[in-house]
Amino acid sequence: MILKLEEIHTYYGLVHMLQGVSLEIAEGEVVALLGRNGAGKTTALKSIMGLAPPRQGKVLFEDQDITGLPPHVIARLGIAYVPASRGIFMTLTATENLKIVRTKGARWDTEDVFRRFPKLAPLKRRRGRSLSGGEQQMLAIGRALVTGPSLILLDEPSQGLAPMVVELVVDMLRELKAEGVSMLLVEQNLQMALDLAERVYILDQGAVVFEGSARELINNDQLTASYLGVSA
Repeated sequence: MILKLEEIHTYYGLVHMLQGVSLEIAEGEVVALLGRNGAGKTTALKSIMGLAPPRQGKVLFEDQDITGLPPHVIARLGIAYVPASRGIFMTLTATENLKIVRTKGARWDTEDVFRRFPKLAPLKRRRGRSLSGGEQQMLAIGRALVTGPSLILLDEPSQGLAPMVVELVVDMLRELKAEGVSMLLVEQNLQMALDLAERVYILDQGAVVFEGSARELINNDQLTASYLGVSA
């Protein structure tokens, strides 16, 4: 397993956000983490990255206990995080956003990003604040790639994007999946999540209420209606 959470409990002050969450991701696997707003999905990603360290339980990455390590150390170990806010540097150009984080010897470089996202190529010299939401999302994913990660955490990559841009992002993630990149995907777009993921976890009120294959979830309208408010 490239990633394993063992009964993690995470708090925001007195609020018990994650209540014994366990999950695992095999090398080269795409796993979706689903649930309604406030279920604890983003907190799970932040717990992995050390941004909201668990008070109990363990986070294991490539069999190494990384629980509570500083985020920059976790990133250097090979986990890239694409937050819902995208988090790009607004005063830097697209190229500068990529070069400032690129890891020497990484599998992907800045030109690879522009090749994968050709819409970004003419915007190399445009500052982050001048990019559209979709362009910022492409850049955020590209920035994750140039760090040379073994695992990518994606928080709502389709959020606020036009359908055409969502298709571009999905195509890019399919390419990465075909190349064997491990991913943990938090996504409200159920169809997108089920198209990409082999396995799915559903969180409800900070606890795992379903673990299984994407196919199992597709065939379970009662479950998706109960915990996601939609039909698969």
